Amino acid sequence: MTYKSGFVAVVGRPNVGKSTLLNKLLGEKVLIVSDKPQTTRNKIRCIYSVPGMQAVFLDTPGIHKPHHKLGDRLVDSAVNSLQEVDLVWFVVEPDLSPGGGDRFIIDHFSPRTPVVLVVNKADTMREELRDSITEAYKALYPFARVVFTSALHGEGIAELLEHLAEVLPEGPQYYPEDMVIDQPERFVVAEIVREKIMQLTRDEIPHSCAVLVESMREEETIVHIDATIYIEKDSQKGIVIGKSGSMLREVGTQARKEIEDLLGSKVNLQLWVKVRKDWRNKEQDLRMLGYEQKK
Repeated sequence: MTYKSGFVAVVGRPNVGKSTLLNKLLGEKVLIVSDKPQTTRNKIRCIYSVPGMQAVFLDTPGIHKPHHKLGDRLVDSAVNSLQEVDLVWFVVEPDLSPGGGDRFIIDHFSPRTPVVLVVNKADTMREELRDSITEAYKALYPFARVVFTSALHGEGIAELLEHLAEVLPEGPQYYPEDMVIDQPERFVVAEIVREKIMQLTRDEIPHSCAVLVESMREEETIVHIDATIYIEKDSQKGIVIGKSGSMLREVGTQARKEIEDLLGSKVNLQLWVKVRKDWRNKEQDLRMLGYEQKK
């Protein structure tokens, strides 16, 4: 029996549901999700393994018009991923008129790599509009296949996987079968904390927030974690901390429960909030916080 493997870039505009789609496909939550755009900041490899096949998905930051150096770096990361893969999943919302952001992404596709148009959030549209949406996008690019999905409800997942098994080339097993993400535990812990901040704070916080795990150490049956939340303005510090520390406590409580599930151990999570003004535009700060260098 031949073994198939390969790399799949999952690209699209911010907030179209790329991470939610991959979480549903993998059968567990490995990527943070939010109703805020630009949730994903790093190019994360997610590993899907079944007998005879392994697909390595690159969950990329949403491609958008950047407004700072961090944005430049995120877009570069996503665009560069298109040159490294065997297949592209282009995730869009069910729009009858593709916008400038979609056209910008399409302009970066390589004719050597097949592209599947994944029309997500299909549960929010009328069935009779599917043909019109397909025609609107196919007028812009010769997609290998069009699949309508609902990442929330699982619609279309089986069809995507069926096509994946057809087109992936023969290749080696790149990762152990039980591995689902290529990032260390520290990265996942930091992402969980950032997700809770995005869900609990007001709109001005998420994009200017980063989390760095300073230390993780296990003592007997407890994992002690120290993490710093970085924001850009003094006014944001008060929002993240909350009245008498109420917001920070709630972030810590929600994050700790999820981290304990991840690690299978009791967790003592200590959070601090620090201001680093305009960190998204400073190369030194971007490197410190682990964001990829431009290629």
